[in-house]
Amino acid sequence: METVIECDHLRKRYRSTVAVDDVSFTVRRGEIFGILGPNGAGKTTIVECVQGLRRPDVGRVRILGLDPHRDRVELRRRIGSQLQESALPDRLKVWEAVDLFASLSPGGQDWHSLLEQWGLAGHARAPFASLSGGQRQRLFVALALVTDPKVVFLDEMTQGLDPAGRRVAWDLIRAIRDRGTTVVLVTHYMDEAEQVCDRLAVMNRGRIVALGTPQALIAQSGKEVRLRFSAGDQDVSWLEDVAHVTRVRRQGAQIEVTGNGPVLVLVAAALVAHDLVPVDLRVEQPSLEDVYLDITGGSA
Repeated sequence: METVIECDHLRKRYRSTVAVDDVSFTVRRGEIFGILGPNGAGKTTIVECVQGLRRPDVGRVRILGLDPHRDRVELRRRIGSQLQESALPDRLKVWEAVDLFASLSPGGQDWHSLLEQWGLAGHARAPFASLSGGQRQRLFVALALVTDPKVVFLDEMTQGLDPAGRRVAWDLIRAIRDRGTTVVLVTHYMDEAEQVCDRLAVMNRGRIVALGTPQALIAQSGKEVRLRFSAGDQDVSWLEDVAHVTRVRRQGAQIEVTGNGPVLVLVAAALVAHDLVPVDLRVEQPSLEDVYLDITGGSA
């Protein structure tokens, strides 16, 4: 798959603080690439270096084959960006802002439909100052997409959105990806990273400490899966012989089976083979949040 972003050995220091410390990664065309990490991990600095908003002290960046500093004019026509801290003039109306941004790249999306998608059609004539925090976030994302960019950067895009708004935003991000646009998503929400991203770079203290798909990072963590179900007074000691099972515990009628890898499928098959089909079989699997807390040492 074609590579659209290349970062090689980036380093950025602010006086005595090393914000980015020897970071390298690539982003492939048409994927949602997440950058996850605690506050102060260097996520936003990385994104700003990639877009040419900041110049790294050391390292090389290429995006769509362009140098972010030497080719900044051409790059601006081909990328979209929703920054963590953005603002517009208080009296500028929503439709005026979107129309202005659309004029920068003729042939982009129809901004009327974009306002509809992001729940802003009813606020088209509202001035920026009157918008709520969530409405402002949606507007900034719409501005990032209106030029129909090849790569779009979304920095904490769902901050300030309610749960329903976040779900809608996730669906729209997937739709952007499905049209072939590459998405770089900066977030500190575990559920967002796990549900939306195709691949993740987990950052901590300026470094990438893990890189891969959410599922691969969870699998590599070595954390075990727990299965719980009721078995009455039936003997289930034979479950200890099932592959990938590490422990079987009983508390009255309740059974807890601990294991790793494909233990769920193997235990379920063994239960059926022994004519035991519990209706209350529950699975507790490790989450990306569990892995993240292990990797970062619980950094907030």
